[in-house]
Amino acid sequence: MDMKFINIGFGNVVSAHRVISIVAPESAPIKRIVQEARETGDLIDATYGRRTRSVLVMDSGHVILSAVQPETIVGRITGKDDASKAEDEDT
Repeated sequence: MDMKFINIGFGNVVSAHRVISIVAPESAPIKRIVQEARETGDLIDATYGRRTRSVLVMDSGHVILSAVQPETIVGRITGKDDASKAEDEDT
């Protein structure tokens, strides 16, 4: 099985195969999911004190906060990240 990891900011990575959803943190249901994960100890804050821009829900029940936009993370999963586009143009 091919393991693929995604950079979610500040050198933190998660397994692409374990991600269930990547959502914006503004809605009330997502805020509730984050609060419940905080209370149960299933929250991982990978924002380094920055503003939370995306919430990753993992198949293990963990909830991960990231300072990277959801669109950027999806681009990294699919290989359509801006950085990889720039590398492709250089070669």
